[in-house]
Amino acid sequence: MGAVLTGFAIIAVVVAAGYVTSRLGIGGPDARTALNRIGFFVASPALLFTVLARADVGALVQAPLAVAAAAAVVTAGVFVLVDRLWLRLPAPEATIGAVGSGYVNANNIGLPVAVYVLGDATAVVPVILLQLLVLAPVALLVLDATTSGRLSWRFVLAQPVRNPIILGSFAGAVVSVTGWTPPVAVMAPLEILGGAAIPMILLAFGMSLHGTRPLRRGEPRAAVGVASVAKLLVMPVVAFVVARLVLGLDDAAVASAVTLAALPTAQNVYNYAARFGRGEILARDTILVTTIGSPVVLLVAALLVA
Repeated sequence: MGAVLTGFAIIAVVVAAGYVTSRLGIGGPDARTALNRIGFFVASPALLFTVLARADVGALVQAPLAVAAAAAVVTAGVFVLVDRLWLRLPAPEATIGAVGSGYVNANNIGLPVAVYVLGDATAVVPVILLQLLVLAPVALLVLDATTSGRLSWRFVLAQPVRNPIILGSFAGAVVSVTGWTPPVAVMAPLEILGGAAIPMILLAFGMSLHGTRPLRRGEPRAAVGVASVAKLLVMPVVAFVVARLVLGLDDAAVASAVTLAALPTAQNVYNYAARFGRGEILARDTILVTTIGSPVVLLVAALLVA
């Protein structure tokens, strides 16, 4: 568990740097907005391209993909059901809550967990590919549609051309499938730009904490609670049921599936919320709560499925 705690400590330091930066006024009042926009339009697409270009897209057809997809869809569905019956959030906020419930931090925390806890760096690849190629594009499509007030097949089909994250993911997948190796002159600049994506997202998240108190009265505490419980408890349970009882996977595969499902909500969710200007507080507080609670869930999960 030391590597897991180290991963959380790394994230905490960068988030704290963003908080201090905002508190000291470094970068001015628009620094957070600038970081979010650059991260969304430039750095994140470059990161997704380089990750997917080197990944084995064929991993998507394996059993871990089925478990990850089922866990994400069922958990997001739980949030949507509770929202329809109780919370009744506007569509964009409900989308952010659903995504926050089922979108795991597969990069920042998932990779060190895969290497140091599961002993297999490729264990997290199906989750990353699923989120980048399926979950993120769908979430962005819904957010774009619900915030623009339009929804048509022409509008939906035009989204890949308009969304840089979808374009970066698709291009990387094409490179992986075709087996083409881009020249160094292409990959090196994209790696530099992609390397800035996660720090930008974490810094912007830290900046968002300055001047605010998470879970304050009047803020969407009920929605945050539902999303956090779904992410921390429902998702690992669903992953266990699907992996063990439905697919009959071996102990190592079950432990891997449950561990990855117990990861906290990804910072990308806040990035998406900030991009569309809806559900930012819900995304921020869900990320914070699940990031704090995830180490405990990971430890309990490790003890139960070991």
